[in-house]
Amino acid sequence: MKKCLSLIVVVWVSSAMMQAPTLGQGLNPVGMKTAWGEKITPENAWRQYPRPQMVRESWKNLNGLWDYAILPKESVAPKTFDGKILVPFCAESSLSGVGKMVKPDQNLWYNTTFDVPADWKGKNVLLHFDAVDWQTTVWLNGKKVGLHKGGSDPFTFDITPFLKKGTQELVLSVWDPTDTGTQSRGKQVLEPKGIWYTPVTGIWQTVWLEPVAKTHIASIIPVPDVDKGTVTINSVLRGATGKENLVVKVLKDNKVVAERTGSAGKPLEVSVPGADLWTPYHPSLYQLEVTLTGANATLDNVKSYFAMRKISLAKDAFGFQRLMLNNEILFQYGTLDQGWWPDGLLTPPSDAAMRYDMDVLKDMGFNMLRKHIKVEPSRYYYYADSLGLLVWQDMASGFNTAEREVQHVKAQSVEDWKRPRESAQQFEQEWRSIMDHLRFFPSIVVWVVFNEGWGQYETKRVVEWTQQYDATRIVDGVSGWADRGAGHLNDAHQYPGPAMEPAELNPGRAIVLGEFGGLGLPVEDHIWNPQMRNWGYRTYQSREQLITEYATLMHNLFPMIHRGLAAAVYTQTTDVEGEVNGLMTYDRKVVKIDPALLRMLHKSLFTAPSKPLTIVRDSEVTPQPLRISANETFTASSAPFKESSFTSVQAPVAVAKGDNRQATVSFQLTEIPANLQLRILAHGDAKVYLNGKLVLNKFIQTKRHYDEVSLGEYCGYLRKGKNQLVVELSKVASNSQFDFGLYTF
Repeated sequence: MKKCLSLIVVVWVSSAMMQAPTLGQGLNPVGMKTAWGEKITPENAWRQYPRPQMVRESWKNLNGLWDYAILPKESVAPKTFDGKILVPFCAESSLSGVGKMVKPDQNLWYNTTFDVPADWKGKNVLLHFDAVDWQTTVWLNGKKVGLHKGGSDPFTFDITPFLKKGTQELVLSVWDPTDTGTQSRGKQVLEPKGIWYTPVTGIWQTVWLEPVAKTHIASIIPVPDVDKGTVTINSVLRGATGKENLVVKVLKDNKVVAERTGSAGKPLEVSVPGADLWTPYHPSLYQLEVTLTGANATLDNVKSYFAMRKISLAKDAFGFQRLMLNNEILFQYGTLDQGWWPDGLLTPPSDAAMRYDMDVLKDMGFNMLRKHIKVEPSRYYYYADSLGLLVWQDMASGFNTAEREVQHVKAQSVEDWKRPRESAQQFEQEWRSIMDHLRFFPSIVVWVVFNEGWGQYETKRVVEWTQQYDATRIVDGVSGWADRGAGHLNDAHQYPGPAMEPAELNPGRAIVLGEFGGLGLPVEDHIWNPQMRNWGYRTYQSREQLITEYATLMHNLFPMIHRGLAAAVYTQTTDVEGEVNGLMTYDRKVVKIDPALLRMLHKSLFTAPSKPLTIVRDSEVTPQPLRISANETFTASSAPFKESSFTSVQAPVAVAKGDNRQATVSFQLTEIPANLQLRILAHGDAKVYLNGKLVLNKFIQTKRHYDEVSLGEYCGYLRKGKNQLVVELSKVASNSQFDFGLYTF
């Protein structure tokens, strides 16, 4: 009997080991996990209802353990499998239990079974994939259901014709070229380093089933009109005859505040009396109950929601284009949020983990985030709506790494990439699909089409199409680098910065700083891979240094708002693999700067802008006179500065590597300003003197934009009447240009 029991135990343990993969480190160099990842099991992995924008009561979650196999690309469906994979985590992630890289000459195969609930009889059954990277072919019960290309957009198949009695067998084949193709892939590469990360192959968001009537609601898009006090409900139907009606109820605090019936499939405008407007500080949401009726019968019921909010551009009292929320100026400040996780990669380990990042950002005093070349699960945007976080949504860019010199458009390039027609069609099809999927969410206020020239092509056409396709939002055509004058924003990137494009050269567009900062702090025992380069755009070794430098950035950023800066994006929310420039570590276990301190540092950014005043005009827009010295070595005795030793030239001045130059400007003041801002274009060691007093001693490395430095604490060195500003540039690090200006507000 003991022998028999032992055999039963061995069989049971072996079976259990086959059913549940070990959530090991795989491609995770030190097995780094988040607190949420440590608690993930096949039974609790992403069990939440996945589509909060359109809720039906009946559904079935297919997340859990599936069979998988990694085979050569030309192979047919396998008879045996390599083991178990935990869906919805990708094969490369440790949480999947696989932790293996799938190469471009391989396919990732999936196999699972499911039963259709008996009470779904007579319904059509929809199979939803919220995201699979990249090309997915689906079979059900041995018959091909369909194919989808795209790594970020959800897709759905009506599998009703393929169902049989009893248990259903679902098979997937996924191919992902990663960075050997031109498809949209974000930051994924086969050889991760620097700003490029571990690849993601296969299912990486929830897979689920849903029963619907033959005639049903496929989507709902509420479009608020704050000025009119109305919301228009746009609906898309499937299986409609044209005789159906849509009954819409608007609720606030569980009380019906408006109701309207109209023809289904056509825009239905509903008045919202005394509209409660949505803002980051008051994220008010209305609930929707939508019923589809026909022939005196109810065909479909869904629950949804919306917000009364308006995003627009308008000039302020000083002529600068500003980002407006509900017709009021709102400076938008947030982080570059890449949404990567050490244990799940693109997939957050859990719903709670995903929300944690947003809660922390909100606590830190940010009112916005830029979702950087990634599309999150629908629940993410619902939480942003609920918490009051504005979202700038990027398209996931991509280019073939081997063809980088052609497909990655440089900042100085005058021409875009001549993208092949098929590749362009795929990009635009996926971009449209992403916009269709996400345009529901009121927190999304900006679409970002291209990032830093990655796969940038036909910019004017693609950006103008985006503006026309969704006229209710702001479009940032090109974030950083190769601006083509298209879109609502002119978006500079400068590390560490801050910097901005001149508002004078951008009539009709708002000026934003789409990336800056990147201040790094490696935290011991919270590093993805100690053997690789762990870096920030500036890297420090103590929290005290990090805090000081971040505070300096905020000090320098604030005056720029008064010269027209409408928004800024700090890099970044968390560390990601080798990047240690996050406000949190990659595992989210360490917050590097106290949120209360950050709230205090950010508070002034949201005050009303005032009129800027020029003291010494720089030459970014129009060349200005500058008195400059011959190339010489400086000593401590260089001051006081005699203007007779300077030659008058037009700025900006070309300087050569190794040069040492002094430049001076005299200016008159009738009143002593309360604020002072230096703008400087240089690449070398800079010392700045006000009336002979040293006010700045810093290495400056500007590339495409003038660096901004606040000198407000030195206003006491100024005097009424004549003043002298001297900039001493030594050890010029490259052939570059030299210029500066002085401003107040």
